Amino acid sequence: VTLKECKKEDKADREFQEKFKFEGSINVLTRMMVDPAVIEKKGRGKNLPLRRGEILDVIQFTNQELILCRNSKRKCKSVGAEALPA
Repeated sequence: VTLKECKKEDKADREFQEKFKFEGSINVLTRMMVDPAVIEKKGRGKNLPLRRGEILDVIQFTNQELILCRNSKRKCKSVGAEALPA
């Protein structure tokens, strides 16, 4: 991991904390795979784009319908719980 990549990751984490008013450190609770049968969607607003079989880091279980996740590009947004198998 280069210094440039570390700075980019830190910037993405700061932007995430500001956008979602998230306090404290970002801890990954678990990793989940997007359901292979889900319809792929482009990310809009606070929703993360969905790609079948993609592995997401779960940051926070927001409520019954939304889960705060981070993808491989370190983008943090909400994902509908129906896209992630239990």
